[in-house]
Amino acid sequence: MNDSPDLQDVTATFDLAPVSLWLEDFSGVAEIFRKWRAQGVNDIHAFLSADPARVAECAHRIRVLRVNARTVEMFEAEDEAHLIANLNLVFRDDMLDSHILELVELWNGKTKFGSYAVNYTLSGRRLDIQLNAVVLPGHEDSLAQVLLTLEDVTQREDARRGAEASQAYAEGVFDHSPVSLWVEDFSRIREKLEDMRMRGISDLRTFIDVHSEFVLQCMAEIRVLDVNNATLKLFRARDKPQLLANLASVFRDGMEYHFREQLIDLFNGNTFHSREVLNYALDGTERHLIMQFSVLPGYEHDWSRVLVALTDISARKKAEAYLEYLGKHDVLTGLHNRSFFADELHRIERRRIYPTSLVVLDLNGLKEANDKLGHDAGDQLLRRAGEVLKEATVGSGKAARIGGDEFVILMPGAGEAEIHDLVENINKLITLNNRFYSEHELSASIGWASRLEDESMEALVQRADMKMYEAKRVFYESRDNNRRQRAEQTAVTQR
Repeated sequence: MNDSPDLQDVTATFDLAPVSLWLEDFSGVAEIFRKWRAQGVNDIHAFLSADPARVAECAHRIRVLRVNARTVEMFEAEDEAHLIANLNLVFRDDMLDSHILELVELWNGKTKFGSYAVNYTLSGRRLDIQLNAVVLPGHEDSLAQVLLTLEDVTQREDARRGAEASQAYAEGVFDHSPVSLWVEDFSRIREKLEDMRMRGISDLRTFIDVHSEFVLQCMAEIRVLDVNNATLKLFRARDKPQLLANLASVFRDGMEYHFREQLIDLFNGNTFHSREVLNYALDGTERHLIMQFSVLPGYEHDWSRVLVALTDISARKKAEAYLEYLGKHDVLTGLHNRSFFADELHRIERRRIYPTSLVVLDLNGLKEANDKLGHDAGDQLLRRAGEVLKEATVGSGKAARIGGDEFVILMPGAGEAEIHDLVENINKLITLNNRFYSEHELSASIGWASRLEDESMEALVQRADMKMYEAKRVFYESRDNNRRQRAEQTAVTQR
């Protein structure tokens, strides 16, 4: 018997529909449901999740009655029979997980339901599917006819997965970057700067010179949105809440000056800049850093997302400071060296500083100590001399070792009275030092002079040297005389 015209129209509509249509028989599922209800099953979701075999049993009871042409095409089948014969290739892997949700809806009496599922074409290509189903009227109890539409949303899901992967990658790079990274919101600062511009201010530097409080106001408007793991390590924080709660301990002291320059850069349209800054870890230790600031793409209009990268150069700064120290200091004694002394002479000469006084010292007996006791003993004498001169010049001069056993003390702004007090203090400290060392006596010949008006520094050094050499001559003559006297006394005693 031929189909009626109306039925033919329905059939044609089914076959020619541009979406995948499936007419399926769920009556076998309805029978299983009745059995389970009779057994006292109430929580169908927990029941199915507890044993995947129960889900598989329901899936096997579903019979595909008909599919349309779009379905055959979408699943890369030769025809309807070819597709139905290979449904095991279509519904596999994680399909059962989404099938649980469909069964729960039917169990609860819903005649319409939808879900997201993963199917596969007969060639094995993955399809992301948006499924919608409706129990046809008159089959609500038997579930003998259920119409399903399947929409291929693979492209959409690929794009979503790609976006998620990109976000995960970006978050991974951010979190695990070896450089300290901060994401901050500068939108309120932009508003303040725009307000300045609207008020006719074109030179922000001059404005800030007059209204220094503006810098602090802007600093208070920074909002830290996120920091990475390297930031926590750099600033000695156990976690983000601890760091964010103690930002006032991180950004302090000289930070105001650096932020002032940053504001001027931003006001002048420079949304990418870098500079050296000084911050502090939560334990109070200094962090010398290279700060790189950039408004992130897409946020140029409001600065609500900016990236700040901090590179720790503390080790480099320490190395530079140590090299600078070595360039101006004597390693053995810790005093300044000859290079520093020469620079100071030129500075005082250039600035015509009056009064200026100078003390010259030369150790007595250093060669003798080296010859008799070894160079370690001589080095010990030099270190002891350094200790004495450091103590003597606290707040009153700059001591330097300018040769093997030669020392000088420069006293810019000091006259005769101050220099005599200093020499007296040095002699006292030498006496005190000798009480603590029995190996070899520390002794020095000392000369000093105060600068005459229009006298060159070179001439001042020569006058002090002459006095020192005179003191050394007296020292050795006195020592030689004492030796002769002791020798004569010994000879008389022996006779």
